[in-house]
Amino acid sequence: MRISIGNDHAGPAYKQAIVAYLTSKGYEVTNYGTDTFDSVDYPDFGHKVAYDVEEGRADFGIVICGSGNGIAMSANKHQGVRCALCWTKEIAELARQHNDANVISIPARYTSIEQAVAMVETFLNTAFEGGRHQNRVNKIACS
Repeated sequence: MRISIGNDHAGPAYKQAIVAYLTSKGYEVTNYGTDTFDSVDYPDFGHKVAYDVEEGRADFGIVICGSGNGIAMSANKHQGVRCALCWTKEIAELARQHNDANVISIPARYTSIEQAVAMVETFLNTAFEGGRHQNRVNKIACS
């Protein structure tokens, strides 16, 4: 499975831990995030991840910024991208089960690194339920 990841200056340590987890499980990872705490603009990294998902170069995306909001808003501008801001494993699970989310947004300033890795694990190991949720998901994109 191919995963694209991007982060701003709030998330280098989170990204490092998540990438270590992903590579230990055999995932192919494309890294667009910064590795420093020097201020950068989150849309630059959120758009790169979203393009990978939108264009089929990645199966899933992971984006990280301080609140998780700005980078999620950037990713959600792309057709076919359903980026969910998650702060617990349960929300990550529901984002996949009910919303068929294909990008997870992590708020680095409001979750621990351990929580972030657990959310990613849950997100990637949860299937979309389809059924009654499919019609709703079909209505998300603007045409």
